Amino acid sequence: MSATLRRLILVRQEQLMSFTKIAASALAIAAVSATAAAARDNVQIAGSSTVLPYASIVAEAFGENFDFPTPVVESGGSSTGLRRFCEGVGENTIDIANSSRSIRSSEIETCAANGVTDIIEVRIGYDGIVFASQIDGPAFTAFEPKDWYLALAAELPVDGAMVANPNMTWADANADLPAVEIAAFIPGTRHGTREVFEEKVILQGCEDSGAMAAMTAMGMDDDAAEEACMAIRADGKSVDIDGDYTETLARIDANANGIGVFGLAFYENNTDKLKVATMGGVAPSTATIASGEYPVSRPLFFYIKKAHIGVIPGLKEYAEFFVSNEIAGPTGPLANYGLVSDPELSAVQAMVANEETM
Repeated sequence: MSATLRRLILVRQEQLMSFTKIAASALAIAAVSATAAAARDNVQIAGSSTVLPYASIVAEAFGENFDFPTPVVESGGSSTGLRRFCEGVGENTIDIANSSRSIRSSEIETCAANGVTDIIEVRIGYDGIVFASQIDGPAFTAFEPKDWYLALAAELPVDGAMVANPNMTWADANADLPAVEIAAFIPGTRHGTREVFEEKVILQGCEDSGAMAAMTAMGMDDDAAEEACMAIRADGKSVDIDGDYTETLARIDANANGIGVFGLAFYENNTDKLKVATMGGVAPSTATIASGEYPVSRPLFFYIKKAHIGVIPGLKEYAEFFVSNEIAGPTGPLANYGLVSDPELSAVQAMVANEETM
């Protein structure tokens, strides 16, 4: 890895959590044949807020190290990104949609109706988070999602009413857990892994504990119950970390009872300081995350509009750079930020190189 790229990645990771959009270069529109889209001089991307931090790192590194302008990366959510992606072919439509889920058949149909018939699906890796504490600290070795919900929820349903969470220790949430004060350090609301934490741990725990059913029995509609489930207490028992995992590790180092949420790669690089807990009886590993056996995981994607390859400068080059070993491999900068590298990355690389469509 070049010194320039290494320096850029370090700076970008420090600045990433501001989620400031990368500034767009001025569009340079070139005339092309009547059957092709007019060419922009930069790649345009939109979609998943989970994929955003990874795409932002790659986009800025790409702009710094290739003879192409820095791609424009916007958020908006997976569904919004795919909706924009399916609007059609041409310079006024985006080239790539980032997504934290697979594209739906209904979206493929919408794409086709609007002329987007050749789509390349690129799996960039997996969103997988682990729960780790001081190696010599309390025996946090096994969790269920409901343990975290009962420990961190702002309010719980009790006798037909919502009351402030009374649980002060982990043993209050689950008698099998250590009777130590709750001190959880979780992804902040601007962190790329917050969504999987909320959906796969807090919301799942709310359902598993029976709290969601109790809320709907109290008259809440589904949206209100989901919102109440995912509201996190603000009394200091749970602390949002919007920086990188070194900040979470520092909090754990300073609090023997603390437990933090980390990316798998970061934990694996700090096993001399941290021990990891199972979730739902499954130990986290690249294999269990990639297979879906580990419950707090999901694949992440981006989708390329093949009709724009060769028309939009740098589009294919950006995609190949994104999934390169140097960037998306197990020792690359994306793994350091929390992405679990795809065990089948070489196959993904070949698919992008060959422009294989769905």
